[in-house]
Amino acid sequence: MSTICVLLALAVTGAPPLQAGAATSNITPDLGTIIVGGFAPYPAQHVHDELYARCLVLDDGTTKIALVVCDLLGLHRSVSIEARRLIQEATGIPPQNVLISATHTHSAGTALGKNRYANEQELDDYQRFVARRIADGVRRAMNLLRPAQIAFGSVDVPEQVHNRRWLMREGSVSPNPFGKIDRAQMNPPVASPNLIEPVGPVDPGVSILAVREPDGRLIAVYCAYSLHYVGGSGPAHISADYFGMFCEILTRLLGQEHQDPPFVAMLANGTSGDLNNIDRRKPRPSRPPYQRMREVAEDVAGKVHSVLDDMTWQDRAPLDARFREAEIAWRPVEPELIEWAADVEERAPRLETGNIPVGARWATTPEFVRPLSYAGRVQLLARAEGPALVPLQVVRIGDVAIGTTPCETFAETGLAFKERSPLRHSFVVSLAHGYIGYLPPMRHFELGGYETWPATNSLEPQAEKKILDHLLDMAAEMAPSN
Repeated sequence: MSTICVLLALAVTGAPPLQAGAATSNITPDLGTIIVGGFAPYPAQHVHDELYARCLVLDDGTTKIALVVCDLLGLHRSVSIEARRLIQEATGIPPQNVLISATHTHSAGTALGKNRYANEQELDDYQRFVARRIADGVRRAMNLLRPAQIAFGSVDVPEQVHNRRWLMREGSVSPNPFGKIDRAQMNPPVASPNLIEPVGPVDPGVSILAVREPDGRLIAVYCAYSLHYVGGSGPAHISADYFGMFCEILTRLLGQEHQDPPFVAMLANGTSGDLNNIDRRKPRPSRPPYQRMREVAEDVAGKVHSVLDDMTWQDRAPLDARFREAEIAWRPVEPELIEWAADVEERAPRLETGNIPVGARWATTPEFVRPLSYAGRVQLLARAEGPALVPLQVVRIGDVAIGTTPCETFAETGLAFKERSPLRHSFVVSLAHGYIGYLPPMRHFELGGYETWPATNSLEPQAEKKILDHLLDMAAEMAPSN
Protein backbone atom coordinates (compact mmCIF):
# COMPACT_ATOMS: atom_id res chain seq x y z
CA MET A 1 0.00 0.00 0.00
CA SER A 2 1.36 3.46 -0.88
CA THR A 3 2.07 6.11 1.75
CA ILE A 4 -0.88 8.18 0.49
CA CYS A 5 -3.25 5.19 0.81
CA VAL A 6 -2.02 4.49 4.37
CA LEU A 7 -2.61 8.12 5.37
CA LEU A 8 -6.08 8.06 3.83
CA ALA A 9 -6.93 4.85 5.65
CA LEU A 10 -5.72 6.28 8.95
CA ALA A 11 -7.68 9.47 8.36
CA VAL A 12 -10.90 7.55 7.79
CA THR A 13 -10.27 5.21 10.76
CA GLY A 14 -9.55 8.15 13.03
CA ALA A 15 -12.58 10.11 11.91
CA PRO A 16 -15.43 10.61 14.38
CA PRO A 17 -18.16 7.98 14.22
CA LEU A 18 -21.14 8.76 12.03
CA GLN A 19 -24.25 10.30 13.55
CA ALA A 20 -27.78 10.24 12.13
CA GLY A 21 -31.27 11.44 12.92
CA ALA A 22 -34.58 11.16 11.09
CA ALA A 23 -38.02 12.76 11.34
CA THR A 24 -41.16 13.50 9.35
CA SER A 25 -43.24 16.63 8.75
CA ASN A 26 -46.87 16.56 7.67
CA ILE A 27 -47.41 18.51 4.41
CA THR A 28 -51.04 17.54 3.75
CA PRO A 29 -52.91 20.48 2.17
CA ASP A 30 -56.38 21.71 3.07
CA LEU A 31 -59.42 20.15 1.47
CA GLY A 32 -60.36 22.20 -1.56
CA THR A 33 -56.72 22.43 -2.62
CA ILE A 34 -56.28 21.69 -6.32
CA ILE A 35 -54.97 18.17 -6.99
CA VAL A 36 -52.60 18.07 -9.95
CA GLY A 37 -51.50 15.19 -12.15
CA GLY A 38 -54.05 15.22 -14.95
CA PHE A 39 -54.87 17.71 -17.69
CA ALA A 40 -57.79 19.16 -15.68
CA PRO A 41 -56.88 19.54 -11.98
CA TYR A 42 -59.72 19.31 -9.47
CA PRO A 43 -60.30 20.27 -5.82
CA ALA A 44 -59.53 17.71 -3.09
CA GLN A 45 -62.57 16.39 -1.25
CA HIS A 46 -61.02 13.76 1.02
CA VAL A 47 -57.67 12.75 2.56
CA HIS A 48 -57.10 9.02 2.20
CA ASP A 49 -53.61 9.15 3.70
CA GLU A 50 -51.48 12.03 4.92
CA LEU A 51 -48.62 13.51 2.91
CA TYR A 52 -45.18 13.89 4.47
CA ALA A 53 -41.74 15.35 4.04
CA ARG A 54 -39.51 12.52 5.26
CA CYS A 55 -36.09 13.72 6.45
CA LEU A 56 -32.73 12.11 7.22
CA VAL A 57 -29.68 14.01 8.49
CA LEU A 58 -26.18 12.50 8.50
CA ASP A 59 -23.10 13.95 10.24
CA ASP A 60 -19.57 12.56 9.79
CA GLY A 61 -18.05 14.97 12.31
CA THR A 62 -17.02 17.44 9.62
CA THR A 63 -19.89 17.59 7.16
CA LYS A 64 -23.64 17.37 7.56
CA ILE A 65 -26.05 16.44 4.79
CA ALA A 66 -29.84 16.15 4.71
CA LEU A 67 -31.97 13.93 2.47
CA VAL A 68 -35.65 14.89 2.14
CA VAL A 69 -38.39 13.07 0.21
CA CYS A 70 -41.73 14.88 -0.21
CA ASP A 71 -45.11 13.40 -1.13
CA LEU A 72 -45.67 15.83 -4.00
CA LEU A 73 -46.06 15.68 -7.78
CA GLY A 74 -43.12 18.05 -7.92
CA LEU A 75 -41.89 21.30 -6.45
CA HIS A 76 -40.74 24.51 -8.08
CA ARG A 77 -37.08 25.47 -7.84
CA SER A 78 -38.06 28.45 -5.67
CA VAL A 79 -39.58 26.12 -3.04
CA SER A 80 -36.30 24.25 -2.74
CA ILE A 81 -34.35 27.50 -2.50
CA GLU A 82 -36.59 28.77 0.31
CA ALA A 83 -36.57 25.47 2.20
CA ARG A 84 -32.78 25.23 2.04
CA ARG A 85 -32.45 28.86 3.14
CA LEU A 86 -34.59 28.11 6.19
CA ILE A 87 -32.61 24.93 6.90
CA GLN A 88 -29.29 26.78 6.82
CA GLU A 89 -30.71 29.49 9.06
CA ALA A 90 -31.93 26.96 11.64
CA THR A 91 -29.25 24.26 11.49
CA GLY A 92 -26.18 25.59 9.68
CA ILE A 93 -26.37 22.90 6.99
CA PRO A 94 -25.34 24.64 3.75
CA PRO A 95 -27.90 24.62 0.91
CA GLN A 96 -25.69 22.54 -1.39
CA ASN A 97 -25.72 19.73 1.22
CA VAL A 98 -29.53 19.36 1.27
CA LEU A 99 -31.24 17.04 -1.23
CA ILE A 100 -35.00 17.70 -1.59
CA SER A 101 -37.00 15.56 -4.01
CA ALA A 102 -40.64 14.81 -4.82
CA THR A 103 -42.14 11.35 -5.29
CA HIS A 104 -44.47 12.36 -8.16
CA THR A 105 -47.70 11.17 -6.58
CA HIS A 106 -50.56 12.32 -8.80
CA SER A 107 -52.94 12.74 -5.88
CA ALA A 108 -51.38 15.66 -4.01
CA GLY A 109 -51.68 19.42 -3.87
CA THR A 110 -49.41 21.41 -6.14
CA ALA A 111 -46.16 23.06 -5.08
CA LEU A 112 -45.39 24.06 -8.69
CA GLY A 113 -46.99 27.51 -8.60
CA LYS A 114 -48.53 29.30 -11.56
CA ASN A 115 -45.72 29.01 -14.13
CA ARG A 116 -43.47 25.97 -14.22
CA TYR A 117 -41.42 27.54 -17.05
CA ALA A 118 -40.13 30.42 -14.91
CA ASN A 119 -36.81 30.23 -13.07
CA GLU A 120 -37.98 32.51 -10.27
CA GLN A 121 -41.37 32.55 -8.63
CA GLU A 122 -43.08 34.28 -5.74
CA LEU A 123 -44.28 31.49 -3.47
CA ASP A 124 -47.97 30.95 -2.84
CA ASP A 125 -49.38 29.97 0.56
CA TYR A 126 -48.99 26.21 0.09
CA GLN A 127 -45.47 26.52 -1.31
CA ARG A 128 -44.44 28.58 1.73
CA PHE A 129 -46.07 25.98 4.00
CA VAL A 130 -44.17 23.14 2.30
CA ALA A 131 -40.84 24.98 2.53
CA ARG A 132 -41.36 25.67 6.24
CA ARG A 133 -42.43 22.09 7.00
CA ILE A 134 -39.38 20.69 5.15
CA ALA A 135 -37.15 22.93 7.24
CA ASP A 136 -38.97 21.88 10.42
CA GLY A 137 -38.46 18.21 9.53
CA VAL A 138 -34.72 18.64 8.99
CA ARG A 139 -34.44 20.60 12.22
CA ARG A 140 -36.24 17.83 14.12
CA ALA A 141 -33.96 15.21 12.53
CA MET A 142 -30.98 17.28 13.71
CA ASN A 143 -32.40 17.24 17.23
CA LEU A 144 -32.31 13.43 17.10
CA LEU A 145 -28.70 13.00 15.93
CA ARG A 146 -27.06 10.04 17.63
CA PRO A 147 -24.23 7.56 16.92
CA ALA A 148 -25.04 5.52 13.84
CA GLN A 149 -23.90 2.86 11.43
CA ILE A 150 -24.66 2.87 7.72
CA ALA A 151 -25.03 0.23 5.01
CA PHE A 152 -25.82 0.16 1.31
CA GLY A 153 -27.60 -2.57 -0.59
CA SER A 154 -29.86 -3.17 -3.55
CA VAL A 155 -32.54 -5.58 -4.65
CA ASP A 156 -34.33 -6.10 -7.97
CA VAL A 157 -38.11 -5.87 -8.17
CA PRO A 158 -38.61 -6.53 -11.90
CA GLU A 159 -42.23 -7.63 -11.75
CA GLN A 160 -43.48 -4.08 -11.15
CA VAL A 161 -41.67 -2.05 -13.85
CA HIS A 162 -42.44 -1.89 -17.56
CA ASN A 163 -41.43 0.56 -20.26
CA ARG A 164 -44.54 2.49 -21.25
CA ARG A 165 -43.19 3.82 -24.57
CA TRP A 166 -43.85 1.42 -27.45
CA LEU A 167 -42.94 1.38 -31.10
CA MET A 168 -46.21 0.87 -32.97
CA ARG A 169 -47.19 -0.52 -36.35
CA GLU A 170 -47.46 2.09 -39.06
CA GLY A 171 -50.91 3.63 -39.30
CA SER A 172 -51.99 2.58 -35.81
CA VAL A 173 -51.17 5.80 -33.91
CA SER A 174 -53.63 8.69 -33.85
CA PRO A 175 -52.35 12.24 -34.43
CA ASN A 176 -50.89 13.95 -31.37
CA PRO A 177 -52.40 17.27 -30.15
CA PHE A 178 -50.34 19.15 -32.74
CA GLY A 179 -51.64 17.09 -35.67
CA LYS A 180 -48.47 15.02 -36.20
CA ILE A 181 -48.05 11.23 -36.19
CA ASP A 182 -45.58 9.78 -33.67
CA ARG A 183 -43.72 6.51 -34.14
CA ALA A 184 -43.71 5.80 -30.40
CA GLN A 185 -46.78 5.89 -28.19
CA MET A 186 -47.05 6.24 -24.43
CA ASN A 187 -49.40 3.70 -22.87
CA PRO A 188 -50.83 2.17 -26.06
CA PRO A 189 -53.91 -0.07 -25.77
CA VAL A 190 -53.23 -3.18 -23.68
CA ALA A 191 -52.73 -6.39 -25.69
CA SER A 192 -52.98 -4.44 -28.95
CA PRO A 193 -51.91 -6.33 -32.11
CA ASN A 194 -50.14 -3.12 -33.14
CA LEU A 195 -47.47 -3.34 -30.43
CA ILE A 196 -43.98 -3.93 -31.83
CA GLU A 197 -41.53 -3.43 -28.94
CA PRO A 198 -40.68 -1.09 -26.07
CA VAL A 199 -38.28 1.66 -27.14
CA GLY A 200 -36.18 1.68 -23.97
CA PRO A 201 -34.93 -0.44 -21.06
CA VAL A 202 -36.23 -0.71 -17.51
CA ASP A 203 -34.31 -0.37 -14.26
CA PRO A 204 -35.68 -2.92 -11.77
CA GLY A 205 -33.22 -2.09 -8.98
CA VAL A 206 -34.14 -0.61 -5.61
CA SER A 207 -31.15 1.26 -4.15
CA ILE A 208 -31.12 1.03 -0.34
CA LEU A 209 -29.30 3.23 2.16
CA ALA A 210 -29.96 2.04 5.71
CA VAL A 211 -28.95 3.73 8.97
CA ARG A 212 -29.09 2.21 12.45
CA GLU A 213 -27.87 2.76 15.99
CA PRO A 214 -24.80 0.73 17.03
CA ASP A 215 -27.05 -1.63 19.01
CA GLY A 216 -28.91 -2.50 15.82
CA ARG A 217 -32.04 -0.38 16.23
CA LEU A 218 -32.90 1.17 12.86
CA ILE A 219 -33.05 4.94 12.42
CA ALA A 220 -34.06 5.21 8.76
CA VAL A 221 -34.06 3.39 5.43
CA TYR A 222 -33.75 5.61 2.33
CA CYS A 223 -34.61 3.89 -0.96
CA ALA A 224 -34.98 4.87 -4.60
CA TYR A 225 -37.02 2.89 -7.15
CA SER A 226 -37.59 3.72 -10.80
CA LEU A 227 -41.34 3.32 -10.97
CA HIS A 228 -43.85 6.05 -11.80
CA TYR A 229 -46.81 6.57 -9.51
CA VAL A 230 -49.29 3.65 -9.66
CA GLY A 231 -52.56 5.58 -9.36
CA GLY A 232 -56.01 4.19 -8.75
CA SER A 233 -56.89 6.45 -5.83
CA GLY A 234 -60.41 7.29 -4.74
CA PRO A 235 -62.38 10.17 -6.30
CA ALA A 236 -60.78 13.53 -5.46
CA HIS A 237 -58.67 11.87 -2.76
CA ILE A 238 -55.33 13.08 -1.47
CA SER A 239 -52.86 10.18 -1.25
CA ALA A 240 -49.10 9.59 -1.24
CA ASP A 241 -49.63 6.67 -3.68
CA TYR A 242 -47.46 3.56 -3.32
CA PHE A 243 -44.54 5.64 -2.03
CA GLY A 244 -46.38 6.34 1.23
CA MET A 245 -47.73 2.80 1.48
CA PHE A 246 -44.20 1.43 1.07
CA CYS A 247 -43.07 3.46 4.08
CA GLU A 248 -46.00 2.24 6.17
CA ILE A 249 -45.50 -1.42 5.18
CA LEU A 250 -41.71 -1.46 5.64
CA THR A 251 -42.13 0.08 9.09
CA ARG A 252 -44.60 -2.67 9.99
CA LEU A 253 -42.42 -5.47 8.57
CA LEU A 254 -39.53 -4.22 10.69
CA GLY A 255 -41.69 -4.05 13.81
CA GLN A 256 -40.87 -0.36 14.20
CA GLU A 257 -44.40 1.10 14.50
CA HIS A 258 -43.93 2.26 18.09
CA GLN A 259 -40.21 3.00 18.25
CA ASP A 260 -39.11 6.17 20.06
CA PRO A 261 -37.48 8.09 18.44
CA PRO A 262 -39.56 6.99 15.44
CA PHE A 263 -38.09 4.96 12.62
CA VAL A 264 -38.43 6.72 9.24
CA ALA A 265 -38.84 4.86 5.94
CA MET A 266 -38.28 6.85 2.74
CA LEU A 267 -38.87 6.01 -0.93
CA ALA A 268 -37.60 8.43 -3.59
CA ASN A 269 -38.47 8.37 -7.28
CA GLY A 270 -35.54 7.03 -9.27
CA THR A 271 -35.54 7.39 -13.07
CA SER A 272 -39.10 6.48 -14.00
CA GLY A 273 -39.85 8.99 -16.78
CA ASP A 274 -40.61 6.23 -19.30
CA LEU A 275 -41.64 3.46 -16.89
CA ASN A 276 -44.84 2.47 -15.16
CA ASN A 277 -46.58 -0.52 -13.62
CA ILE A 278 -48.60 -1.68 -16.66
CA ASP A 279 -47.47 -4.54 -18.89
CA ARG A 280 -48.98 -3.49 -22.21
CA ARG A 281 -48.76 -7.04 -23.57
CA LYS A 282 -51.31 -8.48 -21.13
CA PRO A 283 -54.95 -7.69 -20.31
CA ARG A 284 -55.23 -5.72 -17.07
CA PRO A 285 -58.20 -6.50 -14.83
CA SER A 286 -59.79 -3.57 -13.01
CA ARG A 287 -59.19 -3.31 -9.28
CA PRO A 288 -60.85 -1.37 -6.45
CA PRO A 289 -59.22 1.94 -5.44
CA TYR A 290 -55.82 1.57 -3.76
CA GLN A 291 -55.55 -2.20 -4.27
CA ARG A 292 -52.90 -2.03 -7.01
CA MET A 293 -50.91 0.60 -5.10
CA ARG A 294 -50.83 -1.64 -2.07
CA GLU A 295 -49.80 -4.72 -4.08
CA VAL A 296 -46.84 -2.80 -5.50
CA ALA A 297 -45.90 -1.33 -2.11
CA GLU A 298 -46.05 -4.74 -0.43
CA ASP A 299 -43.82 -6.30 -3.09
CA VAL A 300 -41.20 -3.53 -2.98
CA ALA A 301 -41.20 -3.29 0.83
CA GLY A 302 -41.02 -7.06 1.19
CA LYS A 303 -38.03 -7.30 -1.15
CA VAL A 304 -36.23 -4.45 0.66
CA HIS A 305 -36.94 -6.07 4.02
CA SER A 306 -35.54 -9.39 2.77
CA VAL A 307 -32.04 -7.99 2.13
CA LEU A 308 -31.55 -5.68 5.12
CA ASP A 309 -30.06 -8.42 7.31
CA ASP A 310 -27.44 -9.23 4.68
CA MET A 311 -26.04 -5.71 4.38
CA THR A 312 -22.58 -4.80 5.72
CA TRP A 313 -22.57 -2.02 8.32
CA GLN A 314 -19.92 0.67 8.82
CA ASP A 315 -19.35 3.15 11.65
CA ARG A 316 -17.91 5.81 9.36
CA ALA A 317 -18.75 7.21 5.95
CA PRO A 318 -17.18 10.39 4.55
CA LEU A 319 -19.84 12.87 3.44
CA ASP A 320 -19.61 15.37 0.62
CA ALA A 321 -21.84 17.14 -1.89
CA ARG A 322 -21.65 19.12 -5.10
CA PHE A 323 -24.37 21.42 -6.44
CA ARG A 324 -24.61 23.28 -9.74
CA GLU A 325 -27.24 25.23 -11.57
CA ALA A 326 -26.58 24.43 -15.19
CA GLU A 327 -27.73 26.96 -17.77
CA ILE A 328 -29.62 24.98 -20.42
CA ALA A 329 -31.79 26.42 -23.18
CA TRP A 330 -35.54 26.09 -22.99
CA ARG A 331 -37.22 23.95 -25.66
CA PRO A 332 -37.63 26.09 -28.81
CA VAL A 333 -41.24 26.79 -29.80
CA GLU A 334 -41.75 27.20 -33.55
CA PRO A 335 -43.94 30.04 -34.92
CA GLU A 336 -46.40 27.56 -36.43
CA LEU A 337 -46.94 26.08 -32.97
CA ILE A 338 -47.90 29.50 -31.63
CA GLU A 339 -50.36 29.83 -34.53
CA TRP A 340 -51.79 26.40 -33.68
CA ALA A 341 -52.21 27.45 -30.03
CA ALA A 342 -54.03 30.64 -31.00
CA ASP A 343 -56.36 28.65 -33.25
CA VAL A 344 -57.16 26.17 -30.47
CA GLU A 345 -57.95 28.97 -28.04
CA GLU A 346 -60.22 30.60 -30.61
CA ARG A 347 -62.17 27.37 -31.18
CA ALA A 348 -62.28 25.98 -27.63
CA PRO A 349 -65.66 26.61 -25.94
CA ARG A 350 -65.53 28.78 -22.80
CA LEU A 351 -67.50 27.35 -19.89
CA GLU A 352 -68.43 29.50 -16.92
CA THR A 353 -67.87 26.61 -14.47
CA GLY A 354 -65.69 23.52 -14.40
CA ASN A 355 -62.08 22.49 -13.88
CA ILE A 356 -59.56 24.63 -15.77
CA PRO A 357 -56.95 22.61 -17.73
CA VAL A 358 -53.28 23.04 -16.81
CA GLY A 359 -51.91 26.10 -18.61
CA ALA A 360 -55.35 27.25 -19.77
CA ARG A 361 -57.36 30.27 -18.66
CA TRP A 362 -60.89 28.86 -18.77
CA ALA A 363 -62.82 25.62 -18.48
CA THR A 364 -63.89 23.90 -21.67
CA THR A 365 -65.65 20.85 -23.06
CA PRO A 366 -63.99 17.39 -22.74
CA GLU A 367 -62.70 17.14 -26.32
CA PHE A 368 -60.82 20.44 -25.92
CA VAL A 369 -59.27 19.78 -22.49
CA ARG A 370 -55.97 18.37 -23.77
CA PRO A 371 -55.55 20.71 -26.78
CA LEU A 372 -56.41 23.77 -24.68
CA SER A 373 -53.95 22.69 -21.99
CA TYR A 374 -51.14 22.41 -24.55
CA ALA A 375 -52.15 25.67 -26.22
CA GLY A 376 -51.66 27.48 -22.91
CA ARG A 377 -48.50 25.66 -21.99
CA VAL A 378 -46.66 26.14 -25.29
CA GLN A 379 -47.39 29.87 -25.10
CA LEU A 380 -45.98 30.01 -21.58
CA LEU A 381 -42.92 28.05 -22.71
CA ALA A 382 -42.42 30.40 -25.68
CA ARG A 383 -42.32 33.35 -23.27
CA ALA A 384 -39.84 31.69 -20.89
CA GLU A 385 -36.82 33.85 -20.23
CA GLY A 386 -33.74 31.79 -20.74
CA PRO A 387 -31.67 30.01 -20.17
CA ALA A 388 -33.33 27.61 -17.75
CA LEU A 389 -31.50 27.31 -14.44
CA VAL A 390 -31.36 23.55 -13.90
CA PRO A 391 -30.42 22.51 -10.34
CA LEU A 392 -28.16 19.44 -10.30
CA GLN A 393 -26.57 17.74 -7.32
CA VAL A 394 -24.46 14.76 -6.35
CA VAL A 395 -24.32 13.67 -2.71
CA ARG A 396 -21.56 11.34 -1.56
CA ILE A 397 -22.12 9.04 1.42
CA GLY A 398 -19.07 6.80 1.75
CA ASP A 399 -18.89 4.86 -1.52
CA VAL A 400 -22.44 5.86 -2.48
CA ALA A 401 -23.20 8.65 -4.97
CA ILE A 402 -26.74 10.00 -5.31
CA GLY A 403 -27.12 12.11 -8.46
CA THR A 404 -30.19 14.25 -8.97
CA THR A 405 -32.17 15.92 -11.75
CA PRO A 406 -35.23 18.20 -11.55
CA CYS A 407 -36.87 16.30 -14.43
CA GLU A 408 -38.83 13.15 -15.14
CA THR A 409 -35.74 11.23 -16.15
CA PHE A 410 -35.66 8.13 -18.36
CA ALA A 411 -34.42 4.77 -17.08
CA GLU A 412 -31.54 4.66 -19.58
CA THR A 413 -30.11 7.86 -18.09
CA GLY A 414 -30.19 6.38 -14.59
CA LEU A 415 -28.59 3.17 -15.81
CA ALA A 416 -25.85 5.17 -17.55
CA PHE A 417 -25.05 7.05 -14.33
CA LYS A 418 -24.88 3.79 -12.38
CA GLU A 419 -22.50 2.30 -14.93
CA ARG A 420 -20.26 5.33 -15.50
CA SER A 421 -20.05 6.91 -12.05
CA PRO A 422 -16.65 6.44 -10.39
CA LEU A 423 -18.26 5.67 -7.02
CA ARG A 424 -19.10 2.02 -6.54
CA HIS A 425 -22.76 2.41 -5.56
CA SER A 426 -24.44 5.12 -7.62
CA PHE A 427 -28.01 5.95 -8.52
CA VAL A 428 -30.16 8.90 -9.62
CA VAL A 429 -33.10 10.53 -7.84
CA SER A 430 -35.44 12.51 -10.10
CA LEU A 431 -37.64 15.54 -9.42
CA ALA A 432 -35.10 17.09 -7.05
CA HIS A 433 -34.99 20.85 -6.39
CA GLY A 434 -37.47 21.62 -9.16
CA TYR A 435 -39.80 20.34 -11.84
CA ILE A 436 -38.72 20.95 -15.46
CA GLY A 437 -40.74 18.36 -17.37
CA TYR A 438 -39.53 15.20 -19.08
CA LEU A 439 -35.89 14.58 -20.00
CA PRO A 440 -35.77 12.25 -23.03
CA PRO A 441 -32.37 11.24 -24.40
CA MET A 442 -31.79 12.70 -27.86
CA ARG A 443 -32.76 9.57 -29.81
CA HIS A 444 -36.32 9.69 -28.51
CA PHE A 445 -37.19 12.95 -30.27
CA GLU A 446 -37.24 11.16 -33.64
CA LEU A 447 -39.70 8.63 -32.21
CA GLY A 448 -42.01 11.24 -30.71
CA GLY A 449 -44.60 10.38 -28.09
CA TYR A 450 -46.01 12.21 -25.07
CA GLU A 451 -42.69 12.61 -23.25
CA THR A 452 -41.17 14.46 -26.23
CA TRP A 453 -44.03 16.88 -26.95
CA PRO A 454 -43.36 20.61 -26.55
CA ALA A 455 -44.34 21.78 -23.04
CA THR A 456 -44.27 18.20 -21.75
CA ASN A 457 -40.58 18.35 -22.58
CA SER A 458 -39.35 21.82 -21.60
CA LEU A 459 -35.60 21.75 -22.31
CA GLU A 460 -33.54 21.65 -25.50
CA PRO A 461 -33.08 18.17 -27.07
CA GLN A 462 -29.41 18.05 -25.99
CA ALA A 463 -30.33 18.59 -22.33
CA GLU A 464 -30.14 14.94 -21.22
CA LYS A 465 -26.52 14.54 -22.36
CA LYS A 466 -25.50 17.84 -20.78
CA ILE A 467 -27.13 16.94 -17.48
CA LEU A 468 -25.59 13.46 -17.37
CA ASP A 469 -22.16 14.93 -18.11
CA HIS A 470 -22.56 17.40 -15.23
CA LEU A 471 -23.55 14.62 -12.81
CA LEU A 472 -20.61 12.42 -13.80
CA ASP A 473 -18.25 15.38 -13.50
CA MET A 474 -19.45 16.18 -9.98
CA ALA A 475 -19.21 12.50 -8.96
CA ALA A 476 -15.62 12.41 -10.27
CA GLU A 477 -14.73 15.46 -8.15
CA MET A 478 -15.68 13.53 -5.00
CA ALA A 479 -14.43 10.06 -5.92
CA PRO A 480 -11.63 8.64 -3.75
CA SER A 481 -8.23 8.88 -5.43
CA ASN A 482 -7.18 5.32 -4.56
